[in-house]
Amino acid sequence: MAKRKKGKGRRRARRAPGGGKRPANQRPKPAAQSNELRRPGELPPGFHVMAKPAGPSCNLRCEYCFYLEKHALYADAPDLRMSDEVLKAYIRKVIAGQDIPEIVFAWQGGEPTLLGVDFFRRAIRFQRQYAGGKKITNTFQTNGTLLDDEWCEFLAKHDMLVGLSLDGPPDIHDLHRSDRGGGPTFDKVHDALELLQKHRVEYNVLACVSREAAHRPLDVYHFLKKEGVDFVQFIPIVERTPGARAKQLGLDLGLPPDTKEVQESEAVMPWTVEPDTYGDFLIAIFDEWVRNDVGSFYVMNFEWALTSWLGLASTTCFFERRCGRAVIIEHNGDIYSCDHFVYPEYKLGNVLTDDMVSMIESPGQIEFGALKETTLPQYCLDCDVQFACNGECPKHRFVRTPAGDPGLNYLCPSYRKYFRHIDRYMKVIANLVAEGLPASNVMQAFEGPLVIPGSDVVHDLARPEDQDPT
Repeated sequence: MAKRKKGKGRRRARRAPGGGKRPANQRPKPAAQSNELRRPGELPPGFHVMAKPAGPSCNLRCEYCFYLEKHALYADAPDLRMSDEVLKAYIRKVIAGQDIPEIVFAWQGGEPTLLGVDFFRRAIRFQRQYAGGKKITNTFQTNGTLLDDEWCEFLAKHDMLVGLSLDGPPDIHDLHRSDRGGGPTFDKVHDALELLQKHRVEYNVLACVSREAAHRPLDVYHFLKKEGVDFVQFIPIVERTPGARAKQLGLDLGLPPDTKEVQESEAVMPWTVEPDTYGDFLIAIFDEWVRNDVGSFYVMNFEWALTSWLGLASTTCFFERRCGRAVIIEHNGDIYSCDHFVYPEYKLGNVLTDDMVSMIESPGQIEFGALKETTLPQYCLDCDVQFACNGECPKHRFVRTPAGDPGLNYLCPSYRKYFRHIDRYMKVIANLVAEGLPASNVMQAFEGPLVIPGSDVVHDLARPEDQDPT
């Protein structure tokens, strides 16, 4: 549904920085078939390698950040900065390893702006050197506090899609996003937003949903609209208290449930969103959006859902049947299975010594991705919204089903109510899209019966249930 817009900078159909890695109309091959269908010497389907060029280094101390603790894994590293040797190898191998027309490089952290503009000027130079005729796209996730005119001129010049971390109005944003001294960060982030708008940089907002923010959905939504934001992605904050294995590694948060943790726990950190409240948060915003803002304000969470109702493969690993094709590279070239699985047992190799495709196509990584589907409990397999949820992220599957089976997602109550709530609306939007009509026409169905040319269905969202004369 996202499209190019005029008047507020260049607008293209956007993928969230570090998020979706595949166009919605490109269906993935089932993992079990991917090798069987490939001819000898043929490259695998596209993959995604998110870069952490500054490792876990950051100038902020956001309370809920899951990556700051990764300093413990590199305690002996003299410098958490990606060298040009690693940078070149990363860029060269990511481009050479994919037989696709466009390669996306995603830069995250930590905080990537700590490396300075010149580091990314070199990255652009290396990308041009190794592009081989392929289109290169860059996305860039930042807390925004170090952005200035020079940075924004660079980002605009190279058409980088910037993800700005902004959780909402000051009293929500500053609850958990503080600087190293514990001070507020909202004013600096707001300045960054104005700079991005001033320089017409393509940007999205990434808003984290904490326990407190989840109770104020429309405050967040209306604030973003008021500030001129028109594209946002909401991320639920879910972190567990550390178990014995996490503490042994020097970490402050619990490990994913399928790691070799001595004692697993369902206890969560105090700022973790409640298991059912996140669904209420999404529903409140969806109800406002579907009546007033379709086509003018884009919520990535709703875009993800629509792909399921259109029968397409998900564009984000969260809701794909299987995962494993979105890995990360640390500052020193280490490759890990996933952004949320940066632990010793999930290290695949190093870009300086190992082949990128071989790491991603390794038996261990293929199994890692397949487990997302094969370990779903029966409770999920029997669920009417499994087609849209697919168990969400394995990191969050640490509670038990009503029958006592392990592997249920902590946010299951939220997703069940959310996907069930949006079902009737998504059917209308999917019907419109299938007939080549604007998705924004759905808003007309709240004013009276909406007849879609080419369809026998009459949609009337002002009624408790749709009319279907057929």
